[in-house]
Amino acid sequence: MKYFEVDFQLSPLSQDACDILAALTADAGFESFEETQHGIRGYVQQPLLDRQALEDIVNNFPIMGTNIIYTISEAEDKDWNEQWEQEGFEPIIVGNNRLAIHDGRHLPTQPADISVEIDARLAFGTGTHETTQMICEWMLDMPMKDLRVMDAGCGTGILGIVALKLKANHVTAYDIDEWSSDNTCHNAVINRVDSQLSVYCGDASLLDSKTADYDLVLANINRNILLNDMPRFCQIMKQDAKLILSGFYTEDIPLLEARGKELGLTLTGAKNRDKWASIIMQRVNNA
Repeated sequence: MKYFEVDFQLSPLSQDACDILAALTADAGFESFEETQHGIRGYVQQPLLDRQALEDIVNNFPIMGTNIIYTISEAEDKDWNEQWEQEGFEPIIVGNNRLAIHDGRHLPTQPADISVEIDARLAFGTGTHETTQMICEWMLDMPMKDLRVMDAGCGTGILGIVALKLKANHVTAYDIDEWSSDNTCHNAVINRVDSQLSVYCGDASLLDSKTADYDLVLANINRNILLNDMPRFCQIMKQDAKLILSGFYTEDIPLLEARGKELGLTLTGAKNRDKWASIIMQRVNNA
């Protein structure tokens, strides 16, 4: 597969700006990144590069005063995830040692109540990002036993796997990227929860064939996709079912809350970490 190499130069340069840019471009199809002297360098499969989406990210960058210029070139033919696959990631501890997320090589120094192993082929979806951790925290603090769960935009499958480790009955997961759906299946096998996990490749239109029998919907995606897909999330939710969202910024909460109200959802909780936010909503009527 041929890749494009995109060099981003940020001014002023900050770690927060680089992290946010990497997260936003990952949502637009970029697979891996490396830091440079002036910003970051990202790699994306040539057929997946959406130049308009890239322009929108740069023009609407959430950190005011940040100037971003970028150049696109054809990348050298190599495996751009090789370094990440070889190095893996340090264990992530969530909820006061209640949950440990690791790569199978770098193990937690102390045993946690729940352990999840993720085959680290990409940095996103390993639990290192604040959005993933916040959704895991919500699940740790709520009854999960016997729930039917939908994991929308599953990535590595980490959220659905955590749900099953917390005694959910079954998880249905989907992702528009075939690599992600395949990787979710792979990680489910590693964690021995594959018999309780159904995985599909596609977008939220897959939900049109589902009935309203889900107790919990998880979605860690960007704001615009969430706003677009929330009606479909609602149509599969039982009465009193919960929707946990992340992948957006603190200033986006009112917009998502308003969209939820239109659909019969009530905001019951919100949290934020390093500009990122997560909310939990509950279906309160049959709208």
